[in-house]
Amino acid sequence: MRVLIVDDHPIVASGCRTLFAGDDDIVILEASDAESGERVFAAEEPDVCVLDINLPTVSGFELARRILALDKSARIIMFSMNDDPVFAARAIEVGAKGYVSKSGDPCDLVEAIKEVGEGKVYLPAAIARRLAFAGPAVAQNPLSKLTPREIEILRLLSVGKSLSEIAWLVHSSYKTIANTSSIIRQKLGLRSASELVRFAIESRLA
Repeated sequence: MRVLIVDDHPIVASGCRTLFAGDDDIVILEASDAESGERVFAAEEPDVCVLDINLPTVSGFELARRILALDKSARIIMFSMNDDPVFAARAIEVGAKGYVSKSGDPCDLVEAIKEVGEGKVYLPAAIARRLAFAGPAVAQNPLSKLTPREIEILRLLSVGKSLSEIAWLVHSSYKTIANTSSIIRQKLGLRSASELVRFAIESRLA
């Protein structure tokens, strides 16, 4: 099985190699950002992709969208420090077959890769329980109102990107990003662009 790990932290990639060091059936491929991840996917056609959500440029959500545009059957696992069920729900919505928290048991990632590689889906038991029983809490989280693309735009705003820069990063037009920004403000009940940027920073999406 060929597994592509897209993460900008060398220690994470090293840890993944160590996890599978004794398994001759697993080949680890690596990339450090969305652009190189997309190139490696197109060139190597890995069986499973493990995508960090918080990549340096665009997020793992955006990379997942690009990979699935290349191959709608791609098997993707989202990998994040965030174990909030909202993010697990958005990962599933964007087309991921698994979601694993970096703060969880390393065995979760091993199991996720094997399960997703076999065509199954995977959520660690703790996240699955939180997702199943967090209905009201998820609904009350403002981020639950947003689509993965809207969360991506919000994340880029939180790191200081302008609407023009965001349009370039996500391969869209300025007009589309400006309209989406307006829709996000309406969904969140915010009145101005400055309030939106403040909310983005306070949400700690980066």
